[in-house]
Amino acid sequence: MSPVSRARKRQPQPVTHSVTGLFKDVLNDFSALGAEPAPVDVELLASEVLGQFHDVPVEDGEESLGLELIGFAQRKITPGAAALLAALKVVAETDVERKAAEDGLQVVLGRGIPAPPWAGELGRVSAGECWRTGDVYGDETSLLCVFSHGGQAYGLLALLDFTEGGRVRDLVVIEQPADVLGEMREQAEADPELVVFEAVEPAEAHRLIADGLAATDHLEDADVSEDYARFHAVALTWCRALPEPALVPEVAVWSETERAAVVEQFVAASGEDADAARALGRLLLEHGLRTDPANPLRVGPEKIARFLEGLLGEEYELDADHEEAVEPVVLAWVQWTAERAGLTETAVAALDEAVADYLSEYSDEDDSPLERYFGGVGDLSPSELADALERRMFAVPSLTTEIDDEEVDLDPTDAEQRRALVIAEADEDEEEQRLILRATIVDQLWDNEPADVWQTAERLQEGELDRDEIFEQLIDALEGSLVDGETLEYDPDAYLEALGEL
Repeated sequence: MSPVSRARKRQPQPVTHSVTGLFKDVLNDFSALGAEPAPVDVELLASEVLGQFHDVPVEDGEESLGLELIGFAQRKITPGAAALLAALKVVAETDVERKAAEDGLQVVLGRGIPAPPWAGELGRVSAGECWRTGDVYGDETSLLCVFSHGGQAYGLLALLDFTEGGRVRDLVVIEQPADVLGEMREQAEADPELVVFEAVEPAEAHRLIADGLAATDHLEDADVSEDYARFHAVALTWCRALPEPALVPEVAVWSETERAAVVEQFVAASGEDADAARALGRLLLEHGLRTDPANPLRVGPEKIARFLEGLLGEEYELDADHEEAVEPVVLAWVQWTAERAGLTETAVAALDEAVADYLSEYSDEDDSPLERYFGGVGDLSPSELADALERRMFAVPSLTTEIDDEEVDLDPTDAEQRRALVIAEADEDEEEQRLILRATIVDQLWDNEPADVWQTAERLQEGELDRDEIFEQLIDALEGSLVDGETLEYDPDAYLEALGEL
């Protein structure tokens, strides 16, 4: 979401070690507001406070942390407590919490604490125009709603992901909505065949945001931006100024007969193997009906990417006989659905390019570790293949290492990546020269050149030595054959002789 740089900046949060400590910090923040804060600043502070509780699960019968905070503030007869309760009376996300804050505020005011002079200005926003920009495929939309608050214009910008039912991935409050609107218009003018820019009826915008927030909030582990929880409460507050949400468009229920008919239309048009096209066509349609029920045949690069992720994650079951057909059939599906959608040649070309990239990643991911061990071995008999596998797995027992605290898979057929695996496995106290010699022996084992290295390793295995002990002896043999300690050049004949003596 490009305009994030214009978002209201987050204030540094104090470190707290208990719920009570957190509640005290919250009251201190509201005590520090001063006599004449801008109402929008109060609302954003309240929203940020509630955002800290957003992902905290509530067990059946337990109070939410929002209600606990309200109860805590009600017991503190201070101006800060009055300020917090006045804010939550407007910004709290549920009717129950807003009513509890209103009741708590009356308790505090009844004990002699004056009402904040700005309390009556909270939530008094006027809704203006709503606009959206997004890709022509309908995968994502940035929806901007303009609100007026105390004579100042603000924008609420939501990123909607229609590959997952139109859920909200990001929320941000914008201080210069006119500038952002100008950027959105410029993006569409610069690339009209790939970018859509249009006005949205406020009631429809309300439906999209409300439904999108609800869809995201129901997920156990939603992939959202850091700002999502922070602006969640103020988004709900401001959207109450919009007209009532538009009615949800009626979603047609597809019968089994209709599903089968559409798949057969695709099979006839695809030009691919009928069985494979039918099997993958059913899965692609199923994916569309599940994630995009209002328009299951809509095609977009991200929608296809989600489908491929589902194949990799075994969310969708595909017969092994059809694995090789994934790339041509998916590309055929893209062409068929793009033609049905009436996309321009430019849009189709961009779509093809993006999907081809995703398919390339899918093919790489789909390679099993076993296949990577067989890379470049050539045509071998079954017994030779088994020996090659054993040899290479002895040389490189793991294809995974940790880089910058992230676990990554490496390709052992690539010499540089194979060396990285050797370094990752080696003892951190190993001398540099012996580490280089270790990597050399791994290369020799991988390529089986000279073959004496693997023959020696097999012989040592029969003597019940473990892998580490065998490698130490192999390194000793190579080190004893060096003729130049700087270049690590060794005498091949002396090396073979030393191996024979192990």
